Amino acid sequence: MEPIIKVTSITKNYGQQEVLKGIDLQIEAGDFTCIMGRSGCGKTTLLKILGLMHPPTEGDVFFKERLTSELFPDEISDIRRRKIGFVFQDFNLMESITVRENILLPAILDKQDTTEAEERMVQFFQVLRIEHLLDKLPHELSVGEKQRAAICRALMNEPEIILADEPTGNLDSNAGAEVINIFQRINRELGITIVMITHDSKVAQTAKDVIFLKDGQIYDRLINIVGSEAKIAEKMLEV
Repeated sequence: MEPIIKVTSITKNYGQQEVLKGIDLQIEAGDFTCIMGRSGCGKTTLLKILGLMHPPTEGDVFFKERLTSELFPDEISDIRRRKIGFVFQDFNLMESITVRENILLPAILDKQDTTEAEERMVQFFQVLRIEHLLDKLPHELSVGEKQRAAICRALMNEPEIILADEPTGNLDSNAGAEVINIFQRINRELGITIVMITHDSKVAQTAKDVIFLKDGQIYDRLINIVGSEAKIAEKMLEV
């Protein structure tokens, strides 16, 4: 089976600062992978490169065996819009439009029929328990409700992979546990690949494998790690 995303020997520099230092990584279809490491180790930079938001300084990025440096900008945009869903710590909801309109935004940008798109998403409205929130504005929602709406938006165009940057970082323990349960169901029941940055070993233990970054490099990768919170926490002490 071909990997969804593969990076080889990638580096990323911002001026004189070398953030990533030769990363080799591939994400297979159906993976649920967490990325962990201390602040400043390059986690978010790596996620942005995996999501085709930023190009590497050096090295190659492949999306389903297509070398992305050889693609036109509109082809990159099409992949980001149709194949990749993004979930962020601060939700990135537009405050001036309703939850329904926020969720439909990817379909609107893709020039889809919004009525058909909403009908397709009814099942997710129910799973995420946001039917009663659709006509509210984001400022009327709790932080947990905002994140559930953001996850629904990420699912709108039925992506093959979702990239999540600290999706529980602004949530209390109950809301965070609910969001992680949703990600597990998305991965297990829909077969959508998940790559998630987290600092929380409780969150990471729900993943199938965990990548640890240290000083811009992959320090270790633990496979089949579900439920091994203590082992993950011990590894974090090393990085």
